[in-house]
Order: sequence, then structure tokens, then C-alpha cells
Amino acid sequence: QVQLVESGGGLVQAGGSLRLSCAASGRTFSSLAMGWFRQAPGKEREFVAVISWSGSSTDYADSVKGRFTISRDNAKNTVYLQMNSLKPEDTAVYYCAADRQFVSLKSGYRYWGQGTQVTVSS
Repeated sequence: QVQLVESGGGLVQAGGSLRLSCAASGRTFSSLAMGWFRQAPGKEREFVAVISWSGSSTDYADSVKGRFTISRDNAKNTVYLQMNSLKPEDTAVYYCAADRQFVSLKSGYRYWGQGTQVTVSS
């Protein structure tokens, strides 16, 4: 069993930056791929970024490429999402997720955090 807790959300002006963190419990963290997803009001939860268990591979949604960076620290059981050049359309609840496969489909993840709100004002 893996428990995930996100933090770092908040209100920021367009063009600003935020860094989200996701702390994981359990000793299997270093063997898991970690993903970030987001869900805006009235919309489906969508893929944002994923990182492999070693950190050597990453993938991003086209909408965030060049602006967001996913990283992880296996010694701290934590994955990060650095978000720069934020836009109002980035406003959503951001969720981290974990599982063994390096995938961008939300159906590929068994473990989810509770989410953290990111609001970008124009």
C-alpha cells in the first residue's frame, strides 16, 4: 500500500511559478513510476507529467511542455512538479499518482493523493 500527500498549491498570478510536492509512504517508492494529473471544474482528470522510478525518463502533456518540470528524490520519497509561466488555464486540482508502469493513462495508476488546488489569476 502506498499513501500519497500533495502540498504546495495556492493562488498565483499569471506568469508566476509554484512547486508542488508529493510525499509518499512505504518502502517501495523507489520502484514506482510517479505521475501528476489535474482536474479543472467540469472537466475530466488529465495527464500532466510522469517520471520513471529512476528519474531517467519523463514525459509531459503538450500543454505543459517547456513550462513544467517533474523530478523526484528517492531518498526523501518525494516527487515534485515545478510549474513556471503559469496560465489561468492551468487552474485545477493537481493530483499525484503512483504505480509500477511508466504510463500517461490515469487508469494505469492504483494509488492517488487527495489533491492540491492551484489557482492562476489573470
